[in-house]
Amino acid sequence: MHALFFHGQTLHLLPSGALHWPAERLLVVSDLHFGKSERLARRGGSLLPPYETRATLAKLDTDLDTTKAAQVICLGDSFDDDAAAEGLDEADTLWLTRLMAGRDWTWITGNHDPGPVSIGGSHRAERAQHPFTFRHIAEPTGFAEISGHYHPKARLAGQSRPCFLADRSRIVMPAYGAYTGGLWCHAPELTALMAPDALAILTGSRALAIPMPR
Repeated sequence: MHALFFHGQTLHLLPSGALHWPAERLLVVSDLHFGKSERLARRGGSLLPPYETRATLAKLDTDLDTTKAAQVICLGDSFDDDAAAEGLDEADTLWLTRLMAGRDWTWITGNHDPGPVSIGGSHRAERAQHPFTFRHIAEPTGFAEISGHYHPKARLAGQSRPCFLADRSRIVMPAYGAYTGGLWCHAPELTALMAPDALAILTGSRALAIPMPR
């Protein structure tokens, strides 16, 4: 993992794409996009192997077990659309319910989904937990902000890898879910948002910090 001292707190950016705040026993993930293959099939799009929800749940299960997190914040787009939460098969629903049990679990509203109300947890447009604000989409004037939405990615040694972006004001999280794709760091939406000295922390077998590609 990559340890980042951010606004007086030590945060661990994990190779999986999750963020761990040890002092608060809090795990943050973004853009899970559960049910993406089901949504594409339902709308007549590309047929993908229907295993992405299970792969994402397995990764989340491992991170929760490793960090012993008591709080979880999902930063929006947790499901691929409104109907995807209802489209989970029974085994995946039970798995998610087991992960949520006994934890303070917050679903942040995304642009793909309003939050899976039927599954439980709390549902918010954003969440403030001093000194941070957690929301789905970064605000240009945001400060001590942790967000998702953009699915940033960068290339290293010829390989594309999802990444965190971090500067003095904000952290933008990578997409945690499978089949999510990404936006290159040099895209204008991200270069306009991040400071010139921003870092990209690449995920994969280990978390690796590099200057944000521009």
